[in-house]
Amino acid sequence: MALDSATTAFLAQMAEAGGPALHEMTPQEAREMSDGFIELVGEGPEMARVENITVPSTNGHEVPVRVLVPSQAARGVIVYLHGGGWVVGSLDGYDTLGRQLAERTDCAVVMVDYRLAPEHKFPAAAEDSWAVLEWAAGNRGSYAAADGPLVVAGDSAGGNLSAVLAQRTVRDAGPKIDLQVLVYPVTDDNFDNTSYRDPANELMLTATSMKWFWDLYVPDTADRARWDAAPLKAQSLAGVAPAAVLVAEHDVLHDEGRAYARKLAESGVAVRERVFDGQMHGFFQFVNVLPGAKDGMDYVVDAVNDLLDGKQIADTPSGEEARA
Repeated sequence: MALDSATTAFLAQMAEAGGPALHEMTPQEAREMSDGFIELVGEGPEMARVENITVPSTNGHEVPVRVLVPSQAARGVIVYLHGGGWVVGSLDGYDTLGRQLAERTDCAVVMVDYRLAPEHKFPAAAEDSWAVLEWAAGNRGSYAAADGPLVVAGDSAGGNLSAVLAQRTVRDAGPKIDLQVLVYPVTDDNFDNTSYRDPANELMLTATSMKWFWDLYVPDTADRARWDAAPLKAQSLAGVAPAAVLVAEHDVLHDEGRAYARKLAESGVAVRERVFDGQMHGFFQFVNVLPGAKDGMDYVVDAVNDLLDGKQIADTPSGEEARA
């Protein structure tokens, strides 16, 4: 299916603005470009409470965290890990998305400002995310129902970190995660699959830019064989939390996202998967801008609300593909 008209128009506007390709920027220039979208997205709904705190991580680092509490009787806690190739992304850049997610699920959303590469290489982002997950599990009663579910969610690099957390909870007997939400996640460093080679997927995220992200975050290629860098390379995913997986049709990460959903299902994990036709990588974060982002948010909200309501997570027992 062709890219949808709203995305085509959005990309045309970006092209008119000019500027170098992402992989030709410095990391700081890329961050400034990413933060330039904050005004475009606009403000999110009001919260009953917003707290900006820090959580201790490894090497004495304090992780900035923003907790968005939609009501005094929030039903659960969602730890949200932003995208940006482990190099860009910020609390302010994802604040509107987090507020929408909190309001529509009535869950406290814990936004994580994990350390970014290349200043902080692998596994710094994963360690920060783990520290915040443990903190959220231990403090959920301060923000939501003490016995409410714990969800990890993230897009792109944040989807990678969410998948890593779900695996680590099993490996290290960590906090019980009730649902992992993986939005076009990075799960592998295989740049030679069909979706990477397809020129129709060279849109907001290109194959060259994705390689640039990997080189900045995991420069030692030997580390890319590790499950906590490339979660698809884990021998088994048995025992990890049920998953809702969102994949964009026109995305260099399309194939690895679908492959991870299949591996989850093959490992006996309940999986809900949907491929969003006509959408590119990155569409989910453009709430209030792209119609597809609303559809993606609807999908994520439905998965969380079904969990809260005790409904089945998987679309089918084997996690077969659904499309939207």
